[in-house]
Formats: sequence, C-alpha cells, structure tokens
Amino acid sequence: MIELQHTTKTHDESRQGEALDMLPTGKSTGRKLYIESYGCQMNFSDSEIVASILLDNGFETTRDYKEADVVFINTCSIRENAEQRVRNRLKEFESAKAKNPGMVVGVLGCMAERLKSKFLEEEKLVDVVVGPDAYRDLPNLIGKVDDGSKAVNVLLSREETYADISPVRLNSNGISAFISIMRGCDNMCSFCVVPFTRGRERSRDCHSVVKEAHDLFNAGYREVTLLGQNVDSYKYTRPVIEGQTPEPAVNFAQLLAMVAEVSPELRVRFSTSHPKDITDEVLHTMARYENICKYIHLPVQSGSSRVLELMNRTYDREWYMDRVNAIRRIIPSCGISTDVITGFCTETEDEHQETLSMMDYVKYDFAYMFAYSERPGTLAAKRYEDDVPEEVKKRRLTEVVNKQQEHSLYRLQNFVGNVQKVLIEGFSKRSDQDYCGRNDQNTMVVFPVDERFKPGQYVYVLAERCTSATLIGRIVD
Repeated sequence: MIELQHTTKTHDESRQGEALDMLPTGKSTGRKLYIESYGCQMNFSDSEIVASILLDNGFETTRDYKEADVVFINTCSIRENAEQRVRNRLKEFESAKAKNPGMVVGVLGCMAERLKSKFLEEEKLVDVVVGPDAYRDLPNLIGKVDDGSKAVNVLLSREETYADISPVRLNSNGISAFISIMRGCDNMCSFCVVPFTRGRERSRDCHSVVKEAHDLFNAGYREVTLLGQNVDSYKYTRPVIEGQTPEPAVNFAQLLAMVAEVSPELRVRFSTSHPKDITDEVLHTMARYENICKYIHLPVQSGSSRVLELMNRTYDREWYMDRVNAIRRIIPSCGISTDVITGFCTETEDEHQETLSMMDYVKYDFAYMFAYSERPGTLAAKRYEDDVPEEVKKRRLTEVVNKQQEHSLYRLQNFVGNVQKVLIEGFSKRSDQDYCGRNDQNTMVVFPVDERFKPGQYVYVLAERCTSATLIGRIVD
C-alpha cells in the first residue's frame, strides 16, 4: 500500500514523515519523541498510534531527532532499497546518539521481525525492536533500555486492532486523516512479506471506526481514508454475549455506508482493494453516496494469467478485466489506479506484452510500478528462481512507465474543460498564491487562492489545462 498521489511513481520512492511538536496528554516526563515513517499509509497510521501511546505516558514530540530522547523509524520491507535507506538513516541517528548517550533508538513495524538480530546484535544500530502488534508494550520496552538492556517484542497477534486508541494526527493538515479498519493479511501472494510481518487478518469493531470518523469530523476534518491491506475482505462480527441476540456481521460495503452517513460533508476514500474480493455491492454503495470518492486502487501486478498464478494472486486476466468492466458499468466516472511488477520469476517477453495490453485496456489514471525484487522469506524466494536479468527487468519497467505516462496524460486531458469538485487541502507546494486539493478521482488540482474560501472547504474548479500529473484551473461559482 502506497499513499495514493496523482503521479507516476516507482516503488523506489519512499515517503518520509516526522512527528509534530505537541504537548503531552499524560503527566509530562520531559522526554521527547521523534518518529520517522517510511512506506505505506498503514505505517503512517501506525506511527499515529505509537505517538498516542507514548504521549499518554508523558512524552512530547519533536521535529528534530537531534534533540529527541527516543527516536523511532517505522519501517517498510517492500524493497531492498527501502531497507538500505533505513540502515543509512540509523547510522545518522548513531552519530546523534554519540553526542547524547541516553538517546533510545528503535525500529518499529514490518522490518522489525526479519532484521531484529542484524540491527540489535550484528550492527548494533538500535536499542529496541518492536513489531506492528506490540506497540502497547513500548513504555515497558523503553524502560528496559533505560535500565541498560536491549528490548524486543515482535510477537504477532490475532486480536490486536488498537480500536480503543485515538491516534495522534502527525503531520496533519487538519483536513484529511487515515482510519485503520483492519490489520494483517490472509492473502499469501508469493512476492509479498506482509502476511509474515503483519500477521493474520482481523477486522476492527465497526462502531469504533464510525466513532473515530465522527470525532474527526467534529474536529474539523473533512476527508477520511479507510485503510487495510485488503479492505474488501473486511468483516466484523461482534463477540456473542450470553443472553443477547447476536448482531449480524458487517461487511465492507456496509461499513462504507456507515462512514458515509456520518455527514455528507465528510469525504470517504479507501485503500487497498483486492481484485478477487471487490464486489458489485461495494461498487453500488460507492455509486449511491455522493461523498464516497469515485476512485479505486486495484492492483493488477501482471497482465498474464500464468504469472498471476505464480504470484498466487487467486484471479486471472479475465477475472480482473471483468472487475474493471463492472467498475466502468456501475461507476462510469471512477478513477482506477494500480500496481505493476515487471520481471517476476520466469516472466517471458510475451507475458510482459500481456501486461502492456492490460494497461491499454484499462488506461489507468496512475500506477505504482517497480521491477521485481526478491524478498527473503516470501513464497517466491523459496519456490522460484529470480531468473529474469536485471537489465531486462529495468527495460520492461521503462516500457511500463512510459505506457502509464501516456495513459495518465490521457485521463487528465479528459478532465480539461470540465468543472471538478475539490476539497481545499492547503497551499500548493510551489506557491502560497495557489491552493491545491484533489477531485473525486484523486487527481491533484491547483488553482489561484480566493479569499472567500479556506482549506477544508469544497470549491468547484474549472480545469483549464494540465501538466503530466496535475490539473490547473480556477474557482467558478
């Protein structure tokens, strides 16, 4: 899962975030916390949970790791490149720790289980390693480090959803926020480490999700993104209490409707969908509510049925095309993005061409594309030889990227001349004379500041032109 921005990207580009300054919610210890996050939206959401737990234990947060008492990196294991970047960053923290021997340095998240011995014992880069289901144990683990010990907790849970923890919104614009609706993954895609690093799938109490959405709306937020490794398999069943009538299970389509009904002024997005699970019921729910954004991230990974079988994706080319056809039929205006892997084990040139033809068939609004990188511990690493030469992977990746750039421009040009409903998120990156925000289809729109409107308000923008990744226009009545 990658933060969905309207741009053509490869997975080589990791997103990085830092904690904001804020006052502690518990009795202050005078200690400062710095968190840096890499990778997917779920990692950023987890960092907000970590911050909440430690603020309740008297910590404050800081933007500057050099003045922090506790420094954490929340990690991603999608690619070897990401791991190397984390290792390099830890060495920078090591230099700061030399000047502040009491500093605690730790690794959180997906990389924790697989690399705990390397980070703790071989390279001695960290003091504490914590997996994604053990964040409640952080105060205790930090205490162990204070007492002179190294500390590890990478145990996975079948129950933990952090449903009772109100996340601290780090790096927030006060307008958009993530809500985690489930954790873990039961899909065993052969290239993916997530089932091993995040554990089995479990869905969060639907009532706690809706409450969090209400709380965010009341606090001024106007957009939420429901997060899960595979949101379409969300299914919450309240534990049976003796003497009470069991409540019916709530599926993802029903949860979407519950969140949409918080307020028509609250935009609802979600990520990520799995082609084998996305149902017509979800699509009809999206079509029924104006405030559910008409955008779906639907990873294809490959256009070849044989390669998809090797990837253990549990759908074939025809199934995927059927789901795309259903989206186009039920929600004609829906934006679709995807993930593409080039050069997976034994992929032939003809199979690569099948991926390109799939891209031509769908014409994705944008995509996240990368060459296959074998990850230790995955089913593919155990079963298949990584036999496609690197130069072939890279050449195929270039062809995929070039194809997507054509399609992204095509989709953007279709918006030009039309009015877009846009939620103002803030000033554009390039000028405080322009606002920016996204339309329903997750496309970034830039337009001149109008003093009648402020961030957090909806405006209608006439798209007058586009770049390769952005619509440019002006507010109209």
